[in-house]
Amino acid sequence: MNNLHIKKDDNVVVISGDSKGTIGKVIATSPEEGKVIVAGANIVSKHTKARKQGENSTIVKTEGAMYASKVQLVCPKCNKGVRTKVVFKTGKDGKNVKVRVCAKCGAEI
Repeated sequence: MNNLHIKKDDNVVVISGDSKGTIGKVIATSPEEGKVIVAGANIVSKHTKARKQGENSTIVKTEGAMYASKVQLVCPKCNKGVRTKVVFKTGKDGKNVKVRVCAKCGAEI
């Protein structure tokens, strides 16, 4: 699966798991693994080791990766998680451009 329906900086809602209902911005994507990292969702604890003498090891809370199938894009018009479809529109230079639109209301995302 090397093609995701989610891109970086998209607003998404988590539809399953412990973070269900959380709305956040996509920080990073990994198309090879089919995973995304969403701000404020799937918080995990990472243990950091002390690197220098006198430094303390700590536990850091950070966002973990989750499968892209667990998130949906948020439509700006509907304000809900929706499926998307691709529509070709004519761009400024006369070429066809792929545009993601809401499957329910047809708003451009």
